[in-house]
Amino acid sequence: QVQLVESGGGVVQAGGSLSLSCAASGRTFSNVMGWFRQAPGKEREFVAAISWTEGRTYYANSVKGRSTISRDNAKNVVYLQMNSLKPEDTAVYYCASSPRRNPEMTPSTAFNSWGQGTQVTVSS
Repeated sequence: QVQLVESGGGVVQAGGSLSLSCAASGRTFSNVMGWFRQAPGKEREFVAAISWTEGRTYYANSVKGRSTISRDNAKNVVYLQMNSLKPEDTAVYYCASSPRRNPEMTPSTAFNSWGQGTQVTVSS
């Protein structure tokens, strides 16, 4: 089982930037890491994913061009840098781990370890 701990959430004004981190332990069982978010009253949605070994990335259209997912294999940490934030980016952001190998071919149901989430609030 992979243990995940997110950090870096907070309140930011529209147009601002925020960087989230996800520290992973027990990474032996993890090949792809993903970021998801859930806004109040809405379903959880995919944001971005990355593979540990190749660094291959995949983004949701809603954040493509505004966000960058990256990883530090030595530290077992995955990052999500978000720029040009909008009020509609407000949500609880979760990182998750999957044993799958291709971030583009990993549905949300294939992520089997989840962090506790970190709140991101974008004010207008």
